[in-house]
Amino acid sequence: MFDEGDHMNQGFVKMAAATPDVLVADCVENAVKIVDNIQEMASAGAKLMVFPELCLTGYTCSDLFWQERMIDEARTQLGIIADQTREVDAIIFLGLPWEECGKLYNVAAVISRGEVIGIVPKKYLPNYNEFYERRHFEGGNEIVRMTTFGKKEVPFGMNLLFQCDEMPRLTAAAEICEDLWSPNPPSTAHAMAGATIVANLSASDETIGKDSYRKSLVNATSARLVCAYLYAAAGEGESTTDLVFGGQNLISENGRLLSEAPRFENGIIYADIDVDYLAGERRRMTTYPAWKRDGYQVVKFHLEMGETKLARRFAPWPFVPEDQALRDERCDEILNIQAMGLKKRLAHTKSRCAVIGISGGLDSTLALLVTTRAFDMLGIDRSNILCVTMPCFGTTDRTYRNACELTHIIGAALMEIDIRKSVLQHFEDIGQNFENHNVTFENAQARERTQVLMDLANQRNGLVVGTGDLSELALGWATYNGDHMSMYAVNASVPKTLVRHLVNYYAVTCQDEKLESILMDVLDTPVSPELLPPKDGVIAQKTEDLVGPYELHDFFLYYMLRMGYEPAKILRIAKLAFSDKYDEKTIRKWLETFYRRFFAQQFKRSCLPDGPKVGSVAVSPRGDLRMPSDACVRIWLDQLENL
Repeated sequence: MFDEGDHMNQGFVKMAAATPDVLVADCVENAVKIVDNIQEMASAGAKLMVFPELCLTGYTCSDLFWQERMIDEARTQLGIIADQTREVDAIIFLGLPWEECGKLYNVAAVISRGEVIGIVPKKYLPNYNEFYERRHFEGGNEIVRMTTFGKKEVPFGMNLLFQCDEMPRLTAAAEICEDLWSPNPPSTAHAMAGATIVANLSASDETIGKDSYRKSLVNATSARLVCAYLYAAAGEGESTTDLVFGGQNLISENGRLLSEAPRFENGIIYADIDVDYLAGERRRMTTYPAWKRDGYQVVKFHLEMGETKLARRFAPWPFVPEDQALRDERCDEILNIQAMGLKKRLAHTKSRCAVIGISGGLDSTLALLVTTRAFDMLGIDRSNILCVTMPCFGTTDRTYRNACELTHIIGAALMEIDIRKSVLQHFEDIGQNFENHNVTFENAQARERTQVLMDLANQRNGLVVGTGDLSELALGWATYNGDHMSMYAVNASVPKTLVRHLVNYYAVTCQDEKLESILMDVLDTPVSPELLPPKDGVIAQKTEDLVGPYELHDFFLYYMLRMGYEPAKILRIAKLAFSDKYDEKTIRKWLETFYRRFFAQQFKRSCLPDGPKVGSVAVSPRGDLRMPSDACVRIWLDQLENL
């Protein structure tokens, strides 16, 4: 059975950034507060901890940094902190002044299991506006040499990497405050040398608007370097003679802010960093170079692979922004991307007609809305959009009515072609028993509809606009050379969970009560291909009863293709994301279904029509997914079976 405690083997590591209550120049009291913070973070399961710049003394000591008494006491208290945290299973970064070769440096001391294992000096010393660090400190050097702490030799220099023996992808490096703000920050070289984690010990004071800039800098750096970036800032307790420090701690992973401390409140923030994901992203990006560790020294440390509870939240609908304003913005942008793609194809082929199979379902509704936007952009009358409803054995009054009314109110042309006679004739030709509602019974209808659409498009020098979505393509839930085929597939990279929001967004913003009412009823209609006869006039064939909930499959698809997660990891996070809706047995069942179908149905995706990419996940064989059609799913299913 899958064990919650196995998470570190799946790449998750809990990390923390802390701002202790400091007293300026009181190293003894500050050490007590730091140890208290360390114990608190250890109790929460944090394995990597970052404290602010010069937190052992306070950043604002000014000319007191010239006092030998304080420099010596800082070293003494560093030793006490190390000794008192000997049982703590973590690596700790904390700031203090450090005398070396007759000069004073602003450094990060790195502690592991009671030992100081490295000293990293700050390179860029601000000496402008309110800062005058060069008055007291010397800038650091990349070259690593040995220094003495107590009776031991400790590496001293910027080019230090701290690598976990048990989890080598957990490789950390440090830079200090202004280093981040410089044109060529040390973190760039650290990441190029293989660091997946960058710890920044900072004492950035607060001025109007600086918090937003600081946040954007941290997020952008983590995105550019494909790393986790932990920013620990000085806060309350620092001198307010001239400045105020807000304690804006930040943790970002590859451009995504995972945790942020409220300003002007000292405390601790946590985040679960996925180092396997970071390593996977770097492998995938051809522009991300291989490690170059010339001039770097790797210091090993140890962590226990014990049980740690995940606190990281995984949104159940990763394709759909949770924030309403952002979701609306994204919906409008996606509709424009889809429409612009179709606009270009229509203009290039000199087509002034589009043909759409309109069913009254979600996908064809979205395709029609996108097509109307493209026609409006081109200045072509909407009457040149030919919507074709093709009732057959499974068509219900509800979907038929919605298809017709939607076409009418949009201002498109409507053609009704009843395909029952054609399909029955085909059944007779091939010897298909009408009472046998097998796959042939279903697919014959889909292929007849596609033939009708293609021929109508040929008659009118038009294009067949495809309606199938990304979720259907991932599962192979499309009839090969039926609804699988079109001349331009506008929905091909839009997952089903997002289709719903796009249609809903259009409904609430269209400023047409009748159109909104129709779209809302479409949204309320069960997803169905309507290929089996209805029961008492109601849809008998519900897609999600057969292949599983689309919200689960979209979740699986995102974390498999975008994040590169293995099945055990997907199962773990799906249990967290859907804990209030699905039990483990249900999730596991549909996850197995997803993998079986995804691998078995690649041949359909290998010959997809063109269509616009709208997000970070797509399955076009010309774009994101180059996969053999006969790849074996065994090792993925084996992992699930062995959990």
